[in-house]
Amino acid sequence: MTKLIYLLLFKNLVDMEKETACALNSLTGELAGIYYSLADLDKATKEQLITDHYLYRHDDETLRDAGLYKFWDKGRGIFFNEAKTFICWVNEEDHIRLISMETGGDIASVYLRLVKVIREMEKRLTFAKKEGYGFLTFCSTNLGTTLRASVLMAIPNVCKQPNFLDVLKKYNIQARGTWGFGSANVDDIYDLSNKRRLGLTEFSAVTEMLRGVRAIKEWEEELASMNKKDK
Repeated sequence: MTKLIYLLLFKNLVDMEKETACALNSLTGELAGIYYSLADLDKATKEQLITDHYLYRHDDETLRDAGLYKFWDKGRGIFFNEAKTFICWVNEEDHIRLISMETGGDIASVYLRLVKVIREMEKRLTFAKKEGYGFLTFCSTNLGTTLRASVLMAIPNVCKQPNFLDVLKKYNIQARGTWGFGSANVDDIYDLSNKRRLGLTEFSAVTEMLRGVRAIKEWEEELASMNKKDK
């Protein structure tokens, strides 16, 4: 029975990847790109994609204990458009993670691209959703909108303040490491995102993140200015 279950899990992973890759490779315009199976990428390419914040890692002990890394790296992959402003992770933690990103502070551009991506993907795939509750996901923290809006920002002064965590809590902001959940901070660069996904709209989630990040940015600039004067 155990072997049968494992075979079904493996088949589901592979079938899911094929169906999703087909949908992704049919995208056009600015979203057009190429899907890469994780098993086909060489080690150097994987490491570079991780360093550049495009590809996911698989070294989280909790996820490993939960069995998430079974059959690694079969049935998994990554898609990105030419500009690498739209990325899709397949069978990492959730079945699909649609990511819109770019350098700079144009949140509206990133958000509108994500909306466009979701609408296009909904034409090609069916997502598990319950009206009034939101989408079904592997990670319980993503239930609801499933939307996590984040900004990578260097906050060398703010992160050293004793009330740093209190301010994050005040604005419903979650601070992660430089490479996301469970990672370390490099050069005091933090991944700052909305903590709430459930009980609010997608637009509200983005707005909440933006409000919190702006407050932290202003605080960082104020502290930097004070330190400069002291010198």
